[in-house]
Amino acid sequence: MSKDHISNNIRKLRFFKDEMTQQALADEIGVTRQTIVAIEKGKYSPTLEIAYRIAHVFEVELNEVFSYDHSKDKYKKRNQKK
Repeated sequence: MSKDHISNNIRKLRFFKDEMTQQALADEIGVTRQTIVAIEKGKYSPTLEIAYRIAHVFEVELNEVFSYDHSKDKYKKRNQKK
């Protein structure tokens, strides 16, 4: 699965949570600031556990933090050809 399938609203959510820093979010969920940077930029897809921790910090549902673009899903396209 390519990382470009998953997008996120972490930067926007941080802004609306008193302009929370990447470091503060990292500290809250137990990862490094570099991990937050990579997730925000779409270079790294977090584990499900980390994704839920992020949603919990912002007190929102998981789908308010992350979204998945099904149109880019190669597996789906391959199955539709059958």
